[in-house]
Amino acid sequence: MNKTIGVLAHVDAGKTTFCEQILYNTNSIRNRGRVDLKNTFLDSHDIEKKRGITIFSEQGVFKYNNSNYYLIDTPGHIDFSPDMERAISIMDYGVIIISGVEKIQSHTKTVFRLLKKYNIPIIFFVNKIDRIGSSTENVVEDIKNTLTTDVIDISDSLSLNGKELKLKEDIIEFIAERDDNLFEKYLSDGYDKSLWIETLKKMLKNAKICPLLKGSALNDIGIKEFIEKLDFLTYTDYKEDENFIGKVYKVRYDENKNRITYIKALKGKLKIKDEISYIYKDKTINEKINNMKIYNSSKYEAVKEVRGGDIFAVVGLTNTISGNYIIDAKSESFYIDNEELKFEIVPTLKSKIIFDNSLSIKDILNAFNILNSEEPSLDIVWNENLKEIHIHVMGKIQLEILKEIVKNRFGIDVEFGPCEILYKETIKEKTIGYGHFEPLGHYAEVHLQIEPGQRNTNISFESKAHVDDISIGHQNLIKTHIFEKEHSGILGGYSLTDLKITLITGKAHNKHTSGGDFREATLRALRQGLETVENIILEPYYKFKIEVDLNNMGRVLSDIQKMHGEFEPPTVIDDRSIVEGRAPVATIMDYSLELVTFSKGSGSISFTFDGYDTCHNTEDVVEKRCYDKDADSEYTSNSIFCSKGQGYIVKSNEVKSHMHCL
Repeated sequence: MNKTIGVLAHVDAGKTTFCEQILYNTNSIRNRGRVDLKNTFLDSHDIEKKRGITIFSEQGVFKYNNSNYYLIDTPGHIDFSPDMERAISIMDYGVIIISGVEKIQSHTKTVFRLLKKYNIPIIFFVNKIDRIGSSTENVVEDIKNTLTTDVIDISDSLSLNGKELKLKEDIIEFIAERDDNLFEKYLSDGYDKSLWIETLKKMLKNAKICPLLKGSALNDIGIKEFIEKLDFLTYTDYKEDENFIGKVYKVRYDENKNRITYIKALKGKLKIKDEISYIYKDKTINEKINNMKIYNSSKYEAVKEVRGGDIFAVVGLTNTISGNYIIDAKSESFYIDNEELKFEIVPTLKSKIIFDNSLSIKDILNAFNILNSEEPSLDIVWNENLKEIHIHVMGKIQLEILKEIVKNRFGIDVEFGPCEILYKETIKEKTIGYGHFEPLGHYAEVHLQIEPGQRNTNISFESKAHVDDISIGHQNLIKTHIFEKEHSGILGGYSLTDLKITLITGKAHNKHTSGGDFREATLRALRQGLETVENIILEPYYKFKIEVDLNNMGRVLSDIQKMHGEFEPPTVIDDRSIVEGRAPVATIMDYSLELVTFSKGSGSISFTFDGYDTCHNTEDVVEKRCYDKDADSEYTSNSIFCSKGQGYIVKSNEVKSHMHCL
């Protein structure tokens, strides 16, 4: 039986040390490493050893009884959360490590929420129970107050002595209370051990309960008991007699710049020389599998076959991205590969890459494009007008790490500009955009209806044009030009979003229309339409949850209003106040430092990205941006017409009266 177990935690809760002990106690590694000694097995990258934190998700493998385990150690720092979320999407069970001293911390809440989002069964492990101030009872109470009431400490309630299994009264009642049929049976017939144990396993598998265990990873306390109970309580059912389906969860490049695709096998079998299919940019790609490896940290074993539940790597797949589904090329159906677009954790900041003028821009772009393949959330953007490269980031720590990575892997020294908010633009009302491109020997005309879309829906496109006016091929070409790149707004040159674009009509010439003509007409129509209506700036928002002592609640509510946020009526539990709401990232992103200071460490705040909404200080943003829409050479709202064998420019505000299709 193959099982994928993910280990997650707030930074410094002991997650990597816990993984080290699991691998050691299952004879997967011979020696136990320590984070402070920089020799842990799963933190195999030099930067991770130097920093003492997990930056990249890494897998270890071990066997226990009749099961093969894939143990995934995930990053604990919020700046590397996108990698952690991608790893969550292929887990069978998630283990949340909680420090018995610090209890529930901000990132713990994020981890729990993501596991629930992906419906991953959760097991808690209270770590550092040998430390002064540690209390398992307090952690359990904290979990019930902040995460879930469906938690049960099974450290003493579930006994495994060989084949003799025992459940104590508290866990028997806990299970019965969460199953109506079982509860009736309990009242009428009493306790049936086999039925209760089967129900316990199913409830965990269905993410309805969260067992809790405890120990000390550093001192190897409770680790063997954890492994024993993990193995007993967990199960998987991967079908091997069906066509192969796998899911890409990460891409890496080795020291020789070979592209390595990591795949979780979801069902079926895959062998060397089998042909697989996946979708890349709406096209089906067929490629042959020439090698497969199962990694154990940086080491690997070459294999000839994988089965459902295996996590393996393939060298040579050219265009795979996180979220792709890989299937047997002989299969009749295909999965839509848009899951990478659904990840919840996305950067809200951007930064400019600064490098010496003596360096080749091409070399810099090549290096960052490799990094972008490994971490898609970077979303590398080359600004042709400014001759600048911008990246999207989670925070300052990520930039520090990226600087080291670029130096170590590519031998390039770079710096980064200050982190800036990732603004976007949209429009307030419906309009029609007209674009015409007709220099001598060329011809294309496009009419687009542009209207506001629902918030956080990006850009959609449909065609209502008649084939008698413009062919299906040209309609598809216009659609391609809408989606081939991010388009700039007219207020600050920020990316356009939340637009519904409809092709109304268009026109081509049998002789003169050639490649690129419809691209010119489409971009001009889009830009011309934007200039006829009111545009708005959008900024990213966070949902927040703030917990403070009751005597600090007034200060918090006042601060939220100053930050242009909004909140629900506070909840009061004993002497604690819980405030939930939303606020612009720009105003609240650094509030945690202020909160810790005035609450003297007793206050906490957790963030969840809550999409984009109307900017709270548009005038300031536009003024600081200093964007001149008329000077943007990549975009123009003017059209080009031809008369007497010579092209001439028609200004945006006069374009409509010159259109041929009206």
